[in-house]
Amino acid sequence: MSSPQLKVYTREEVAKWIVIDAKVYDLTKFKAIHPGGLAVLLEDDVAGCDTTEAFFSLHRYEVLEKPPFKRLQIGTIEGETSQLHGRVPGAVSLVPYAEPTWLSPSYHSPYYSESHRKLQKALREFSDEYVYPDALAREEDGKPPSQLVLDKLAETNINAMRLGPGKHLNGLVLMGGIVKPEEFDYFHELVITQELARTCLRGYADGLLGGMVIGLPPVLNFGSEELKARVVPEVLSGKKFICLTISEAHAGSDVMGLRTTAVKSEDGKHWIINGTKKWITNGTFADYFTVGCKTEDGFTVILVERGPGVATKPIKTSYSPSAGTAYITFDDVKVPVENTLGEEGAGLFVILSNFNHERFVMCCGSARSQRIIIEESLKWVNQRKVFGKPLHAQAVIRSRLAAMISRAESCQAWLENIAYQMCNMSYKQQSALLAGQIAMLKSYSTQCAQETAREAVQVFGGRGITRTGMGRFVEHYHRTIPFDALLGGAEDVLADLGVRQALRQMPKGARL
Repeated sequence: MSSPQLKVYTREEVAKWIVIDAKVYDLTKFKAIHPGGLAVLLEDDVAGCDTTEAFFSLHRYEVLEKPPFKRLQIGTIEGETSQLHGRVPGAVSLVPYAEPTWLSPSYHSPYYSESHRKLQKALREFSDEYVYPDALAREEDGKPPSQLVLDKLAETNINAMRLGPGKHLNGLVLMGGIVKPEEFDYFHELVITQELARTCLRGYADGLLGGMVIGLPPVLNFGSEELKARVVPEVLSGKKFICLTISEAHAGSDVMGLRTTAVKSEDGKHWIINGTKKWITNGTFADYFTVGCKTEDGFTVILVERGPGVATKPIKTSYSPSAGTAYITFDDVKVPVENTLGEEGAGLFVILSNFNHERFVMCCGSARSQRIIIEESLKWVNQRKVFGKPLHAQAVIRSRLAAMISRAESCQAWLENIAYQMCNMSYKQQSALLAGQIAMLKSYSTQCAQETAREAVQVFGGRGITRTGMGRFVEHYHRTIPFDALLGGAEDVLADLGVRQALRQMPKGARL
């Protein structure tokens, strides 16, 4: 359907309307339902005036793009064109520090090839077309990501790529053939993770199969061939869902303190599992559960299918129910011993080997989401006026921005260095040399993110604690950022892990 032809007006003709960015709006039918009240619209500097500056001090650009408000436009100003824009789908932001350096015009990086850049462009367009609109809707209604988005993720094999490089990619057409399976590396995965993180809506981000990213690798790496052949295709196709089921009310980072038990049946053919799990991402809608259990010979990881004896219920947390955060009970759940992942009693190795990748993914998301808040803050200080000047005229505001930018840049630089090491180390070398570095980076990244969240609230003031309007992304970020600080290991525990690994590598002969 073609858009109606818009009339052109002179400035004198618009005395009874308002002008925003050279566009003329008739508020006659809207004035009675204006959320801010009628009096605001009747002020001398609003009615019949160019209210561009006043409008953008109170509203986000997206307000003008909503159908109910878009219909209020009746024309444009003669000889003038619109100069302003909001989020441009598929485009790279030109706001300084809103993008990693390698994506910024005129900057360079030794890490990214043409295939990385093509993948980023495709992912940006994909995310803006499918993921972002769904994220906005699901974050509000609390439902899991829509099946349309999940089908698109499967169709393009993004689900498979989110698990990192590996044999599971063999024979797949990745994002329409942009990257070949044998060429796919950790920088491709970094690109995917950071593009999907741009929604900056934390609950939805975890709901977007976050459980798969951390729950399926143990099946891929330690499951039997028969188990993998049955489960992996179902999960990667988005038809069934999986989650990592480790944390309990009594134990989180202390994996060996878990109380959920698995005991062999008399005939030795089944595990009988009893216990509870808490704060399990995607648990409310999962079909498979990668469960850590205490067994006779230690700690064992077992894949449990939803069925008799398995019950899940949602947990209310600081972020959206879209994440599917669950409390899970296992009551005499009967599971074939063939569902054991790895050796019996060797579950700690299975889980620890999974931590590096899980934390790497979280570092990717944390580094990227900080930039969204920096972009929001830079836009705000540029358009907000205080004491008759732009907000950025205040030295204390510029100081806060400098700290936010420095933290984001340092996180990205450290992350890219680790990704480069991962690309050039064997899996065994990664476990021996990078576990501590990744743990410390995760701890550092989430500390930086929490500081940035606090700084951003100060920049936005009251808007930074309001769930709607100008500061809604800042409010959301500030409210949900503690998740990153806890999931995958608490900050203090991870920092200590990094130092302890460094101390084990100290040369015996080193002296001051």
